[in-house]
Amino acid sequence: MPKPVMSPLVTERIWALPLGAAAVKFLCYLISRGEMGTGNLPSQQVMASEYKVSPAAVSKLLDPLFELAVVLRTPSERSQRANSYCLHPLAARYESSEAMDEAFALALQDMREGKLPPLQLPEYQAVPPAQGTTKLRSVA
Repeated sequence: MPKPVMSPLVTERIWALPLGAAAVKFLCYLISRGEMGTGNLPSQQVMASEYKVSPAAVSKLLDPLFELAVVLRTPSERSQRANSYCLHPLAARYESSEAMDEAFALALQDMREGKLPPLQLPEYQAVPPAQGTTKLRSVA
């Protein structure tokens, strides 16, 4: 049986995402929780329960991920007041490299046709400088 694979577009560049530590940690949770092959995520209430935070906290953690298009939001089929969430196909996990390649080809086509937003990830060539200065000292 093939080993599950993840897109390197997000996982190998997570350090470059313009996110705070809390949002990066939440993204790691979402990647682990995303449905294999589709990236479908649980409801906001389930996320809040599993992550042990309020639904309002989940909303705050999701907001920067929506801006980067790493997480996509669509109206839920079950309720007009609810949303469904999924990882962008370029950020999801797949059953095999072949399944990932097929999903990527479809995602790239959908992005070209305007059916899927592109990921809004920075193109850092090196780690961005830390804001402010750190004062390190050795412990004797």
